[in-house]
Amino acid sequence: MQLPAAASIDQVSEMLVLLDSALAADAGELRIDAGALRNFDTATLALLLEAQRRARAQGRAFEVTGAPAKLAELARLYGIEDLLPLGTVTPGSAEATAATPGGAA
Repeated sequence: MQLPAAASIDQVSEMLVLLDSALAADAGELRIDAGALRNFDTATLALLLEAQRRARAQGRAFEVTGAPAKLAELARLYGIEDLLPLGTVTPGSAEATAATPGGAA
């Protein structure tokens, strides 16, 4: 499942539909690619936690890849970094340069 550039409170309903589709389409690991994220908020964290919960309820592995460093910082701020496996982009990489702040909070 690929998250779009904007995945905040305003897009949660759309993201839940994408999540349901991803879960229905494949029985394997639920992998969420967060590499395109530019605008996000705490609702994004809630969505990812819900995705993890649903995947585990089906006995499936769960992974987030390409998460912007700011998303990991937000998870740390809210004390959930140990609950949510965020594969973050390494600072200084091409992905990190493309994900420079401009709406992430």
